[in-house]
Amino acid sequence: MHFNKIHHIAIICSDYKTSKHFYSEILGLDIMKETYRKERQSYKLDLALNGEYVLELFSFPDPPPRTSRPEAAGLRHLAFEVENVEITKKELEQKGLVIEDIRIDEATLKKFTFFEDPDGLPLEIYEK
Repeated sequence: MHFNKIHHIAIICSDYKTSKHFYSEILGLDIMKETYRKERQSYKLDLALNGEYVLELFSFPDPPPRTSRPEAAGLRHLAFEVENVEITKKELEQKGLVIEDIRIDEATLKKFTFFEDPDGLPLEIYEK
């Protein structure tokens, strides 16, 4: 067996309009396709990063909240690679986001930090 790459990541949001704005306008992901699925009362938004399909954003009626703290079993976070963590942190803060202090990965000595999407999903920026 051979996996080529991660094809996409799917996120279920509690407020579709807010999350669509966050991922497309704040983080700058490109909208590839938006579909309303009447039978599920659900939107599906396909998002790309640098022209590559990476994220599906779903809305469903009344999804249960995600447990984040204390750390729960399951997906921990979504990480974005950036050229410069300090610059990206400042840009995100200028857009009104609260960003944690920058840390150094002890294993790679690379800079990284965390912030959250509108539903509290941990997002990371990690220096290239």
